[in-house]
Amino acid sequence: MAETHPHYPHLFEPLDLGFTTLQNRILMGSMHTGLEEERNGFKKLASYYRERADGEVGLIVTGGVAPNRAGWVFPFSSRLASKAQVSKHRIVTDLVHETGTKICLQILHSGRYGYHPFCVAPSAIRAPINRFRPKALSEKGVRSTIDDFARCAELSQSAGYDGVEIMGSEGYLINQFIVEKTNRRSDRWGGDFAHRSRFPTEIVEAVRKRVGDDFIIIFRLSMLDLVKGGSSWDEVVTLAKAIQKAGATIINSGIGWHEARNPTIATMVPRATFTWVTALLKKEVDLPLVATNRINMPDEAERVLAEGCSDMVSMARPFLADPHWVRKTRVGKKQEINTCIGCNQACLDHIFSKKTASCLVNPRACRELEAPLAVAEVSKSIGVVGGGPAGLACSCAAAERGHRVTLFEKASEIGGQFLLAANIPGKEEFTETLRYFREQLAKLQVEVKLKTEPTVETLAAFDEIVLATGVRPRVLA
Repeated sequence: MAETHPHYPHLFEPLDLGFTTLQNRILMGSMHTGLEEERNGFKKLASYYRERADGEVGLIVTGGVAPNRAGWVFPFSSRLASKAQVSKHRIVTDLVHETGTKICLQILHSGRYGYHPFCVAPSAIRAPINRFRPKALSEKGVRSTIDDFARCAELSQSAGYDGVEIMGSEGYLINQFIVEKTNRRSDRWGGDFAHRSRFPTEIVEAVRKRVGDDFIIIFRLSMLDLVKGGSSWDEVVTLAKAIQKAGATIINSGIGWHEARNPTIATMVPRATFTWVTALLKKEVDLPLVATNRINMPDEAERVLAEGCSDMVSMARPFLADPHWVRKTRVGKKQEINTCIGCNQACLDHIFSKKTASCLVNPRACRELEAPLAVAEVSKSIGVVGGGPAGLACSCAAAERGHRVTLFEKASEIGGQFLLAANIPGKEEFTETLRYFREQLAKLQVEVKLKTEPTVETLAAFDEIVLATGVRPRVLA
């Protein structure tokens, strides 16, 4: 029997799923990184997931993978539809499984959100955030799509994944079938809710039939659509019960369609603010439920579980910010967690700009293979000028590699212009980054000289000099 954690007993309690057991209650939520489409991308992706697995997360869910061409998020985005594609995924699963962490592939069909001319939907209604009008699926097309989901799950199993997550929320294809505003069909896949919900339940049934009993099926259920004409609460509960009956293992919370105007993950959103809706559903179904959105530190995560809101907690961006979040929490070093501040600037903004994701507070995110923090062959003395985020990150990385670092900052405290950002209402989370860097500077024995502008003579004594003095602000006319 596992020993109960003294501070986070719920967070570190194993979860028995009957045929397999998760080592803790922490799920790394799905997030597209862009590595999937890069050259040598699967090796990079494997290193990215392996570092989080080394950090002891219980279950990883990959970024969304389309089951067919029509389901692409954008042209030539990640797809798993043939045996020829299996071997690339094996690179990921083999590396993750060396650690004891389990990993599921998310099957995502974008529906009318697909940014390409092949996109399909239950009805030919264009999304307000897409220039392409979808083609309405024929009944044969619906059946074929259900089979493609099942085929993708079967291929995932062959690739070594421990399960799949079926993306049924955020306004993607499955969600579009469920809601009347996007489903105007008059056949057996449209009309009343019983017919509109047939599509997701038959997908789960088909997947379970194809993969057998000993395979995790997570269903990402939209619990709050946050759009006009979205699902009622009675419909959410009815669908959850149908998904349970169809053979799902876990239900994950989905909050808001992508076209919704309400912020759901930005830094202005209070921590763990949507867990109440998962708690409501927990009274209605027997499956393990996952709470999500703006859970970024251990105390909030433990509270969500202790109060019975859910059986697991999901975090995505916090694992970009700190791949070792779980291990640091387990060994009593939560003050060393590099907290996700919900800025979205290097993760979501990069993806929407067709760039590879990274993290504003952790520039190594998604660069693990290219930028390993290896110990330097020769230890050097390094002078870093400027105590803003760039100078702080550089100082810590250099010290971690074994260099002797001195950081110069002319102000009376570290932070630079980040201090100004932290004073903006709704951006109080930014102070967490400065707390993290203070801890790291002390831990790594970086010599910090505040209220100091180094002279040329002072800097000449160092082997290497890094200028991180920032930019001069624009003068507003």
